[in-house]
Amino acid sequence: MSEPRKTTNLDIYGNPPLEWKRAHAILSTPASPEITQFLGTCRPDGTPHAAGVGAQWDGGFYYFTSGPAARKARDLAANPRCTISVRLPGMDLVLTGTAARVTDAATLERLAAAYRDGGWPCRVEGDALTAPFSAPSAGPPPWHLYRLTHTSIVGVATEEPYGAARWDFERP
Repeated sequence: MSEPRKTTNLDIYGNPPLEWKRAHAILSTPASPEITQFLGTCRPDGTPHAAGVGAQWDGGFYYFTSGPAARKARDLAANPRCTISVRLPGMDLVLTGTAARVTDAATLERLAAAYRDGGWPCRVEGDALTAPFSAPSAGPPPWHLYRLTHTSIVGVATEEPYGAARWDFERP
């Protein structure tokens, strides 16, 4: 688990800052089809774009997929800075950082297995993923795998103990 270099208490009601280990534990629970994650990108003209993505937390990183012709993939090719927003049991999170395409076989196989465990029957084909179906917004197969390297995460607890925090991370 990558520890934050700085924690900032964002709570305005006097609650102590949320502990990173609590957020990390929630992130580390297996993904559920009922949980929607939204990828935020910036179009080349500067306007924002948001799209639901099927994402997986693995080894301290968020991974997600996109067809190469989809708006989100084209945005990331021009500007890799992005966010992922997710409402998890007990905590809402927004991860901010940069996304990069993943092509190494070991990571592709590991994430394909995680997606299969979650109910999406994907498999590795070359340097991408393919399956009999995906979300309509993903475009046609193959789908590229991306890794979000977060530099900060904002968390707001939706269950007791309440609180809000920003965790800043040191990333190479």
